[in-house]
Amino acid sequence: MTPLEQSSATRSICAAAPVVPVLVLDDASTAADLARALVAGGLPALEVTLRTDAALDAIREMAQVEGGIVGAGTLLTAADVKAAKEAGAQFGVSPGATPHLLAACQEYGLPLLPGAATATEAMALLEQGYDMLKFFPAEAAGGAPALKSLASPLPQITFCPTGGVSPQNAGSYLALPNVVCVGGSWVAPASAIAARDWAGIEALAREAASLTA
Repeated sequence: MTPLEQSSATRSICAAAPVVPVLVLDDASTAADLARALVAGGLPALEVTLRTDAALDAIREMAQVEGGIVGAGTLLTAADVKAAKEAGAQFGVSPGATPHLLAACQEYGLPLLPGAATATEAMALLEQGYDMLKFFPAEAAGGAPALKSLASPLPQITFCPTGGVSPQNAGSYLALPNVVCVGGSWVAPASAIAARDWAGIEALAREAASLTA
């Protein structure tokens, strides 16, 4: 799968809703119900970060949920890519990009949303064929003003900003011409997941799905 094909796939996934939930799960038994709540709320693309021992099992569970598009976040190594693909991930997300990581995504056919925080990093990925990127860490890297400044010199690149994005500032990102969606963790708070408050999470998802510039 070429970088251009990967970016075409990730752009389509990101365009499904204005927010991609960024999920950290410690208990895979909650995964399917969580996915159903988020999908019912209008957020089909789901990023499960590989930061816990339960992440791969959670991806396996979510991959069975109708209407969901589950991806693996925090991909750092080729081994992560292989494991995510085998678990059923339909796309991958990384905080940055390395040659080995990019090669693995091409080898295993996993569409990657690679991270970039600077013009140089974005240009390096564009040179390889990636034109749909993750802007990370969004707020720490300058927020919406910084991302806006990249639109004129790099109009062919679109982004999903993640990192410090909230309901309060999401609109400023979504208003930018080079933003397809944002990534955020607020739609699935750890307390709500622990309480199995699926109705509450669905309500948060509906609010997020209605966000505009």
